[in-house]
Amino acid sequence: MGAETPKQFLELAGTPIVIHTVRRIASCPLVTDIILATRADVVASLEASLRAEKFTQKVQVVRGGDSRQESVALALQHVPADAEIILVHDAVRPFVTVEQIARVIEEARRCSAAILGIPAMDTVKEVKRASLPEDVALIIGTIPRERVVLAQTPQAFAAKLLREAFAGAQADGVNASDEAGLVERLGHDVHVVLGSERNIKITKPADMDLAKFYLERERAAR
Repeated sequence: MGAETPKQFLELAGTPIVIHTVRRIASCPLVTDIILATRADVVASLEASLRAEKFTQKVQVVRGGDSRQESVALALQHVPADAEIILVHDAVRPFVTVEQIARVIEEARRCSAAILGIPAMDTVKEVKRASLPEDVALIIGTIPRERVVLAQTPQAFAAKLLREAFAGAQADGVNASDEAGLVERLGHDVHVVLGSERNIKITKPADMDLAKFYLERERAAR
């Protein structure tokens, strides 16, 4: 985002994005415990902000790692042993709905692994890097759009399955861009529940502009 502040702590209408996100997750009655993995130097300040919210669920803040996979692995160590379903969500997706959260949890209960996703609207090209110039790539194939979805979060899994997937990845030295990728390695089916284009991941300055627009629309509709 071109700023020193980590994007999840940038403010949206005067409140850090991560707090907006936790409010959404906490509003789902199926969620019983919340664990946030973050940088060691902000654990205390984030804990204080979350205490002020007075969530009904138990909320913990733990030290994360240098990657998403490492952070989730560290958070898994704090998940209750009797947990049935583990839900993983990006801190910078503050517009997920209660209905979407509940739907992906219900699907994970049914089939053990489910994520939110949306169909690809654009034509998808497989490419390889061209030699020169650096900003040009060479198309080597076209992937049919009906076979492509854009993965979102939450991603929900049977607790035993997710722990097995992480253990296998650690043993094999494998890194994946999301939890579904680790579960797929086990040969287990992962179902896709229809998400929403509003469930944006705030990563670029333009995303902040869109997030402000969405938040204003939501508040005007209340």
